[in-house]
Amino acid sequence: MAMATAFITAYAKAPQNTPMYENNKQIGVMLEVNKQSHIVVNVDSTFMTDLAKDYLKRMIVGADFSGDISVLLEDVETNCIIPSQQALTVALKVAHQKYHDNFLAKMKV
Repeated sequence: MAMATAFITAYAKAPQNTPMYENNKQIGVMLEVNKQSHIVVNVDSTFMTDLAKDYLKRMIVGADFSGDISVLLEDVETNCIIPSQQALTVALKVAHQKYHDNFLAKMKV
C-alpha cells in the first residue's frame, strides 16, 4: 500500500555533559511529511521530557519541507534556549536533506 506520507529520521550528536548526552549520546527527530504538500504533519523526538517533545512538535508541524527551512531554523535558534540547540538544528537540516534526496528528487524525474 502506498503511503501518503514519508517518515524521516535524523540524528546529531548531543552536547557532552548534558542529560541528553548521558542517556542517548545523540538527539533524534522523527518527522512525518505529506508527500504531496511537503508539509510536516507529525513530529517526535528523543527529548527526555514530554514538554520538550510537545514544544518541538508544535514548532515543526506545519513546516514546508519543499524548499528552504531557514525560517524554521531561525525559530529554533530564537525559541529553543537549550544546550542541544545546535544539535537539533543539525538534525533538522539532515532530515530536510534526506527528504529532498529521497522524495523530492524522485518526483522530479
